[in-house]
Amino acid sequence: MPKKVHQSSIRKALINLIMLITAICLSLSISISTYLSVKEQKQLIINKLVILSVIVAFDAGKSVADDDRKTEEKRLKSFDKIPLIKNIHIYTIEKTSQKPVFFISFNAKKTPPVPLRIDSVNDLAEPHITNEYIELIRPISHNEKLIGYVYMRGSLESLDIYIKHKILIDMLLTLLILVVVYFIAVKTQKRIAKPIEHLSMLLQDVSKNHNYDARAPITNVKEITVLSNSLNIMLARTQKQLTRHEKDKEEIKQLNQSLEEKVNQRTIALREANQELLSTLERMHQYQTQIVENEKMASLGQMVAGVAHEVNTPIGLGITGSTLLRDKLADIQISFNDQNLTSNQLKRFIDEGIENLDLIYRNLNRAADLIANFKKVAVIQDDGIKKSINLHKLISDVLTSVQSELITKKPIVTVNCPTDLLVQSKSDPLQQVFQQLLINSVVHGFIGTENNEIKIDVELTDKKLTIIYSDNGQGVDKNVKHRIFDPFVTSKRGQGASGLGMHLVYNLVTQALGGRILFDLEEKHGARFIITIP
Repeated sequence: MPKKVHQSSIRKALINLIMLITAICLSLSISISTYLSVKEQKQLIINKLVILSVIVAFDAGKSVADDDRKTEEKRLKSFDKIPLIKNIHIYTIEKTSQKPVFFISFNAKKTPPVPLRIDSVNDLAEPHITNEYIELIRPISHNEKLIGYVYMRGSLESLDIYIKHKILIDMLLTLLILVVVYFIAVKTQKRIAKPIEHLSMLLQDVSKNHNYDARAPITNVKEITVLSNSLNIMLARTQKQLTRHEKDKEEIKQLNQSLEEKVNQRTIALREANQELLSTLERMHQYQTQIVENEKMASLGQMVAGVAHEVNTPIGLGITGSTLLRDKLADIQISFNDQNLTSNQLKRFIDEGIENLDLIYRNLNRAADLIANFKKVAVIQDDGIKKSINLHKLISDVLTSVQSELITKKPIVTVNCPTDLLVQSKSDPLQQVFQQLLINSVVHGFIGTENNEIKIDVELTDKKLTIIYSDNGQGVDKNVKHRIFDPFVTSKRGQGASGLGMHLVYNLVTQALGGRILFDLEEKHGARFIITIP
């Protein structure tokens, strides 16, 4: 449901805006004027009180010097007619202590006396102003000698009266101005709102009756006249567009009729093309099946050739050793039968026999290991039991178990794995994967013993384990990269490598662990494997 929007009329908004602006301007101007006037009036009162205090101090000089209290008292009573002055104290300076003491005072009618301000002579040298009174003290001199002080206390009642009158006049003036502005605003909004209402009624008529021949009149407001001209242009263009639209509809109707005929013709042609395409697809499926079978046979042939080559070498050496041992044994038997067998000849036969038997034993063991590895590649033993494994500890145990192989190339192994990372998986396949990868780096990756590095990064996100294994060795030969996980694929054929290690890793990850392993083909320095296990 759309949100309800509060609406207001232009009339009301325009009047409110004019009144608001006028009120703000009046408030600012009156506030500033009142503040300045009150400040000026207050300063006038202070100046007047200062002048009166100076006059009193001047007149009191002779009376204080002569100690004439009666004369000064009569003079001070004349200030009863001045509403500004409320209290006057005259202090004289005692000759012995040189401190001011009370001489005479004056209090206006209905004004209570105030305490002596003898201790405030220095503080009241400048006028002290409170909410209701002004206090000040002026020195009394006679023959250019300080003989006393005048304390004068004046009232601010006249200032309060002035402020009240000022506020009343300002309020009446503000009310009068707002009334005048209101009538001006009403007249102004009528001048602007009426043409807009006419435009609104015109648009309603166009929308309801589709009367696009109507045109907006020109008004005495420039902006609304511009709006009317733009509206007239839009109505004229809309009328032309509708006329063109009717013509286009007729043309489209004719085109649709001719298009249906063309569609029928193309449909027939498309059916024939589809039939031909189906036949082509069927032949392509046949070719594809044949190519897959050829690839399988080629892969099987390569695997058989690898098995034959790897197993044939140790068996051939074993046969050669056994044949040589048999020939030596025949020579010994002849010498024994002729009774001319010497101790040196027997000793040489024993030594050569031990060497030949060692050769046969080593090669038969090599053949047995190859067959065992081939069986391990062909069938991955999986008990299907998962358990909680501390992966950091498992990697540490694997590194310890292959330490004797790693020490030959002295690689620096960096393991980025949390020490408390627990995963639900199978420990034996994981151990074999890490062992094979480490041995593969030592055998195929590193050449010398300097600056060799192995890095293992482990991360668990959303219950998916990601292992990134990388080394900085010589990398993988470009002829082997795309077949690195195939069986009997190796770059060191005849150098002790069977080509089954990475195939075993692939089977362990995909079958035993149910994951996926990728070889980074874009890696230019060393080898990089990405293993993901759910």
